[in-house]
Amino acid sequence: MSQVFTELLQNVPDYKEFLTVNELDASSRRLAVQYPDVVSLFEIGKTRAGHPLLCLKIGSGSKNALMFGCPHPNEPIGTMMLEYFSENLAKSKALRDELDYTWYIVKAWDADGLRLNENWLKGPYTLYNYSRNFFRPAGFQQVDWTFPVDYKELHFHDSIPETRAMMALIDQIKPSFIYSLHNAGFGGVYWYMSTPLPELYEGLYKSAHKANVPLNLGEPETPYCVAYAPAVYQSLEIEQEYDYMEKYAPPGTDIAATFKVGNCSESYARTRYGSVTLLTELPYFFDKRIMDLSAGTMTRKEAVMRKLEASEASNRYVLDTLTISKKYYSAMNPFWLALKAATANQNNDATRNMVNTNPDFCKIATVAEEFDNLLISRFYKSLGYGMLIRANEYELETMERSGEVNEEKIAALKKARDIAIVHHKELTDQLEEAIDYEVVPIRKLVSIQLECGLLVSKYIHEHNIQAQ
Repeated sequence: MSQVFTELLQNVPDYKEFLTVNELDASSRRLAVQYPDVVSLFEIGKTRAGHPLLCLKIGSGSKNALMFGCPHPNEPIGTMMLEYFSENLAKSKALRDELDYTWYIVKAWDADGLRLNENWLKGPYTLYNYSRNFFRPAGFQQVDWTFPVDYKELHFHDSIPETRAMMALIDQIKPSFIYSLHNAGFGGVYWYMSTPLPELYEGLYKSAHKANVPLNLGEPETPYCVAYAPAVYQSLEIEQEYDYMEKYAPPGTDIAATFKVGNCSESYARTRYGSVTLLTELPYFFDKRIMDLSAGTMTRKEAVMRKLEASEASNRYVLDTLTISKKYYSAMNPFWLALKAATANQNNDATRNMVNTNPDFCKIATVAEEFDNLLISRFYKSLGYGMLIRANEYELETMERSGEVNEEKIAALKKARDIAIVHHKELTDQLEEAIDYEVVPIRKLVSIQLECGLLVSKYIHEHNIQAQ
């Protein structure tokens, strides 16, 4: 690794909190004023709420690179990496020359959604506080899952404004490298790539090992993930899920009707311009069991089946609680829309069929796989419990602002809210007891994400690699 990269990684600040949308925008504006010769700032579009989507253009290298934070609004690690990286790009000609890209940087793509996560951005970083203040939109409102797609019987062209803005930018700059800055909530480090780059895997692993953050060696994120290497996967696209459903869903299933979303930026840029996209998934919280490959206490099939049963029970609780008050929800209540999408079309019949027919699931699960299925899955359910509280709070706050008086409506919303508060606290208390987790310092997360981006962007530039 070059000296300029080494110094960059050594000097990552010890960030104590995440920045808000307004703080990120103000920082970008300051950077453009401070370094006018190498930095320009322009608007690529507006969010659905009318907030300007700002893009930094830094340098004048021979290839174009695109980096964006918050493709999901509960994933702000990338905003902090971009905050640090953009400042150093602006002030360091040596760094710009070493990489030889013209950089296009959107710090917070889903700015509206990030605002709905702001109550946990400053901490405390606990399972309770994160899940209590969490927001992630329904798929058809996600900025990185509403790109157009025509695949077999699936046709989606209802892109939201933020997606259309990013499409236009991709079409304009035709990037060689895209860094889509996602992160997970709990687990370990893993990666998605548009194309296999086996020469880089050890370097990726080392970036995590140096920070003492484990690899995620439990179950892959989806059952149709294609592994290039341990914790390194082929990029996920809607076509893979379609083919999976086609293979494992019960006969007669209308596959296309189960999809309410489109494709992602990776697929859009790869198929049109050969762009190579990298995702480095990072956890806020981890337990060392996520990388324990010793034998667990049950088969992998049993672990997955127990996860599915728990998930279905959780969904029934959410749906039952929603019946108390959902008739009072406004059509655009973001938490209600997210819950409705999350509890519909779970595709568990397809997963059961896959688990019952794939011999890989007959082996004894590793401790990592067992931990992933039985405990991490419950952590992710706690996020829905938090949004169930907020769906009712959203309506109560709207009533208070407007001065609406409706005692029956207030009573129903408060009843559902209070039930959800109790169940959310019960679940997070159980998780706090069952999981021996550590909170990963933001500095480590930024360092891992940055180092991986440097490795991949440098490599594909030097070898002129395009995704197929």
